[in-house]
Amino acid sequence: MGAVEIIGLAASVSLLSGWRVYLCVFAVGMAMHFGWIAMPENLRALGVLANPWIIGIAAAGALAEFLADKVMWIDSAWDAVHTLVRPVGGALLALALVDAQDPAWQVAALLLGGGASLLSHSAKAGTRAVVNASPEPVSNLVVSSGEDVLTTGALFAALANPVAAVLVAIVLLALVVAGMLMLRRLLAAMRRRTQPK
Repeated sequence: MGAVEIIGLAASVSLLSGWRVYLCVFAVGMAMHFGWIAMPENLRALGVLANPWIIGIAAAGALAEFLADKVMWIDSAWDAVHTLVRPVGGALLALALVDAQDPAWQVAALLLGGGASLLSHSAKAGTRAVVNASPEPVSNLVVSSGEDVLTTGALFAALANPVAAVLVAIVLLALVVAGMLMLRRLLAAMRRRTQPK
């Protein structure tokens, strides 16, 4: 795998961990455990992700996240708790995937991975807060299920094909930025409607 593909994979997984951190840890752990992605020599300590216990814990966390994300307002509470967890998880996943030969690249991977996770987490949490404000419960289920499908499909594509990982990262970044812009416009429109005339 070349440098561009590794960076694309790290970026994809970091962005996706802002939505579903436990699923990402589970998928990367499985990929490392079965040798689908190679563990960089200088980061063998992060091979703990391939430990069956860690994979099991991540699977349990993914199931809990899946269920919590389907219930209105519980999903927002879950997002609030994970405002710290997801960026840290994304940073560590980026570090686990990027083969950095010097400490500067390791720090860059941590910062960019954490920043990407925080960006996608912010877009998710903000969008879900707006969706939760809708009076009907179906929209929450539809948005959550869409996130599940998108995250699973994007993870599979990124881990299966290094070139796809680059494309997934670009598309995810575009989706997150577009979502943040739409959320900003929606909030501004809501403020205008609630202000007295």
